[in-house]
Amino acid sequence: MRYAAVSLDAVGTLFHCPAAGEIYAEVLARHGVAVDADRARTLIRTVWQEMDCRASFGEDRFSTFPGGARGWWARFLERFCEHLGEPDAGPFAAAELYHRFSAGDSWSLYPEVPGVLDELVDSGLRLAVISNFDERLPAVLSGLGVADRFETVVFSQEVAVEKPHPAIFREALTRLGLTAERVVHIGDRRRDDLEGARSAGLEAMHLSRDGNGDLATLAELPEALR
Repeated sequence: MRYAAVSLDAVGTLFHCPAAGEIYAEVLARHGVAVDADRARTLIRTVWQEMDCRASFGEDRFSTFPGGARGWWARFLERFCEHLGEPDAGPFAAAELYHRFSAGDSWSLYPEVPGVLDELVDSGLRLAVISNFDERLPAVLSGLGVADRFETVVFSQEVAVEKPHPAIFREALTRLGLTAERVVHIGDRRRDDLEGARSAGLEAMHLSRDGNGDLATLAELPEALR
């Protein structure tokens, strides 16, 4: 293989959260806010898009927000409740939700991921994660049982910069001790993963599970790398 290492995005590439709506509905019900799982799922996407648009290019939203990641997610919940026309569910609801998504059991690996990671490692490739995520990412990967496959995990809150800014990719290269042409990045977002990686000199492949990318599933990755 021409590459020495593969870096991978986290959410949408390695794992996802199919029960996010159910978790929000369950937790908020205990704090006096009624919302069904489908409505919660829609609002999570809406509020994420709103807050994503307000972020400055390359600036990590978590480390720059008052109160850090917990503060950012508390504001996320507040905005979620505003869309519902409900009062803010309060700090205890925010803290419970933050804790729930700190554990691996609130997330699901895509089914092909463990086998693909093992195949890549067995072929001699070194693995890294590069993700716009907060301080919980290492614990989530550990809870999902895949943390030991990765030599380094670079997340935006830790390095104070988000994809697609090239600095987060360069940080991963520094940790791996490799030049950009020796690493290929895999992710599900064209701007963040494809364009961001290429701006730092890495090659990149777009994972699109609807079939509109270089890969439709990570199961195709080992053969694509050959």
